[in-house]
Amino acid sequence: MIRVLYFARLRDVFNCSEETLPEPATVDALLAILADRGGVWADELLGNKVFRVAINQEMASLSDEIPAGAEVAIFPPVTGG
Repeated sequence: MIRVLYFARLRDVFNCSEETLPEPATVDALLAILADRGGVWADELLGNKVFRVAINQEMASLSDEIPAGAEVAIFPPVTGG
């Protein structure tokens, strides 16, 4: 199982801050599973909206493998000020 965390606008739009899911093989596979839920999930994850993914607090790419027990965070880009 993996722990998936949602931050900022994604937490608000999904009305969910975290959940536990069976481990998919890659980040891309996880995003496909989530987007298959349809509605706002597909709008946010398949559309032209920008977001980032981190595995165990390290930035990840779509092809990165997700290890068992990982913490995966999905969040919009952060701007400094």
